[in-house]
Amino acid sequence: MCALPFYLEAFWLRIGLFAMAAAIGAVGLSLLSGTAGQLSLGHAFFLAVGAYGYAWFAGDPGLGLPPVLALVCAVLLAGAAGGLFSPVAGRVRGIYLGVATLALVFLGHHVLLTADSVTGGFNGRSVPPLTVGGFSFGDDTDLTVLGVPFGTEERLWYLGLLLFAVTCLTARGVLRGRPGRALVALRDSETAASVMGVNVARYRSAAFVVSSMYAGLAGALLALGFRRIVPDYFGLALSVDYLAMIVIGGLGSVAGAVAGAAFVTALPLLMTRYADHLPLVTAPGTGEGGVGPTEAARYLYGAAIVVVLLYAPDGLHGLTRRVRARVRGGRRTDPSQEPTSAASATPSAPATSAASAARAKEHTP
Repeated sequence: MCALPFYLEAFWLRIGLFAMAAAIGAVGLSLLSGTAGQLSLGHAFFLAVGAYGYAWFAGDPGLGLPPVLALVCAVLLAGAAGGLFSPVAGRVRGIYLGVATLALVFLGHHVLLTADSVTGGFNGRSVPPLTVGGFSFGDDTDLTVLGVPFGTEERLWYLGLLLFAVTCLTARGVLRGRPGRALVALRDSETAASVMGVNVARYRSAAFVVSSMYAGLAGALLALGFRRIVPDYFGLALSVDYLAMIVIGGLGSVAGAVAGAAFVTALPLLMTRYADHLPLVTAPGTGEGGVGPTEAARYLYGAAIVVVLLYAPDGLHGLTRRVRARVRGGRRTDPSQEPTSAASATPSAPATSAASAARAKEHTP
């Protein structure tokens, strides 16, 4: 992964960067919906909070803070937005929680369009590049490493890789620790979890806050990759895309969320690039009859969702786990590896006879 910027073109690095940003947000949604069992259709709202929060904290108009501090503040702002909504998340569940989070998307889109001084309105606003200790992740300075020019995509690749690794390790730690077990118990049965001592309302609210912070970090990374953000990107379709990521990858799985994010993110970009070579797909802006690359990609991963729900309800992660188990089982039952001589089978005979000769223990009333 660290060596890829030396060999890949900017297009492939951009796909990888967007996939890593989507994976960060998908891991957060998987913790909320897959592990804690809370349906959320408002993930795009928290992505927008992180993206516009970074642009406001670091840009002009804005507070003009150092970019690293602005990135931290954007993540905290998304977590605060999730905390403000957490009382609702702690009291409603199921489809009611999904409808409540859906209201956040429409409310957020309206605010993004009307708050021109902060968001730039319909045209959006530019995103200042991230700088760390004088090193810029933009194209404002020339940088060559081992004869390879490092532009914005190459530099942001390493930033995205670092944030992606940290968030995945953090999510694995949460799932393997006491909070993860509490969230799983909460998903299976709130009554049983409450009897076992789990504070249901607190853990439901905490899951929402943590998921919102993951989404805020993903939104800030997307903003750095786009370099200009517009309100129309953070709509209901984006929330549906993230639900598709965790369903295709496997609910409650970090690796599954990453796989689903890579699939859903890369598919429309690849279809746009190779639209001329695909049947029934037309390149954007041609005006010819057919289906655009974005619409065709939505059809494909919509069909993938149906196939996953019918034949692999636990997603790509569960399918991979079952295939590995079958391969390992086949290796263990390989006839060539089993002992065939009589000498190898004789040691089990004394143990069997001793076990049959042993007197059963009497029941003590």
